[in-house]
Amino acid sequence: MDEDRECGRPSLADERGVESVYQPAEDSALLARAAREAVEPGMRALDVGTGSGYVAAELAEAGADAVGVDLSPLACRQARQNGVQTVRGDLVAPFQSLSFDLVVFNPPYLPTPSETEWDDWMEHALSGGEDGRRLVDPFLSSVGRVLETDGEVLLLVSSLTDPDAVLAFGGEHGLDGERLVSEKHPYEELVVLRFSQT
Repeated sequence: MDEDRECGRPSLADERGVESVYQPAEDSALLARAAREAVEPGMRALDVGTGSGYVAAELAEAGADAVGVDLSPLACRQARQNGVQTVRGDLVAPFQSLSFDLVVFNPPYLPTPSETEWDDWMEHALSGGEDGRRLVDPFLSSVGRVLETDGEVLLLVSSLTDPDAVLAFGGEHGLDGERLVSEKHPYEELVVLRFSQT
């Protein structure tokens, strides 16, 4: 198996040898840095779309009681192999109300033509729909339920996803948002948005 350079942990490939679990990259590192700064010891934290479990592991190392959730069974297996407590499920659906002080999400944000069909887990992990917000909007409309009253959400998006539109959508669903940190790359700017309940 290939070794993940950043985490030094094995990755999972499907029967064709194709990588099938999203591995840490620049976006993961940016979100992890922002998340570590937000963590206080004992905080209950959720990493949505955990993939390899990298961000959840960073949360745990910073002192949080962290859990990951992912729809992909391959991602759940790899995250567990990497020492992350993981639940298989869709976004925040598996969890009870008021469960978390911090929820983080590095969603699929690449705008994808409507005719593109997902035929493997990696495409599902990367494809953000026509506007890059295929999972961003459902997440923002549901995350408030699992968030403690004074909890916060960290969401990574791209300039390709229109961060201002994402902030506006969060506001329509009871979330005050702001740009927390950003990082420029050749074809996009990665932005971590912070939300709290109004």
